[in-house]
Amino acid sequence: MPTSRLEAFSDGVMAVILTIMVLEIHVPEGHDLAALASSGLGLSLLTYLLSFLYVGIYWNNHHHMFQIADRVTGGALWANLHLLFWLSLLPLATAWLDESSFARIPAIVYGVDLLALAVAYFILQAVIIRSQGTGSTLRSAVGRDLKGKLSPALYIIGIVCAVLGSDESRGLVYVAVGFFAGVAVLWLVPDRRIERRLTAGGAAPDA
Repeated sequence: MPTSRLEAFSDGVMAVILTIMVLEIHVPEGHDLAALASSGLGLSLLTYLLSFLYVGIYWNNHHHMFQIADRVTGGALWANLHLLFWLSLLPLATAWLDESSFARIPAIVYGVDLLALAVAYFILQAVIIRSQGTGSTLRSAVGRDLKGKLSPALYIIGIVCAVLGSDESRGLVYVAVGFFAGVAVLWLVPDRRIERRLTAGGAAPDA
């Protein structure tokens, strides 16, 4: 089965997710800077920006991965739906984190969703590699996948910080969100390992 239908479906789901997230941002009541400052829009925009980056990162890497996948198996279809399931929960987790002003439980839920997304992407990647058999082009392209292995560890550290934090003193919760943002920065540059493999046809770097 060719990859085009899966890619088109995934692109549509991600576009809807971005639309839902931006609709959660409330317009300030008033028409001056004081209304903007009192509305808490700044925090909403920062939270939206973080989740927007995550959707963009997954879209970029998903696009690159399926450029190197020559076909789609039944397992890949279900693994892709698994990824989209956790991605579709991101608007809910984002809205809760924003409306609670970074409360402890919403931060934990946000981190768990990001961790589940990372695991789901790893599963999808593993299913494609297995379907390609020995000498998998995708396996050669991702190499040791150091960023892919580091990201879940950073999510877990962030989740632990949020668990140890409290709503009265949210210092550790802010640290947790900082870890989540740090992973986004880590992946901000699209995955060039696969891109280099496609353009050069040579061996991909290990990292």
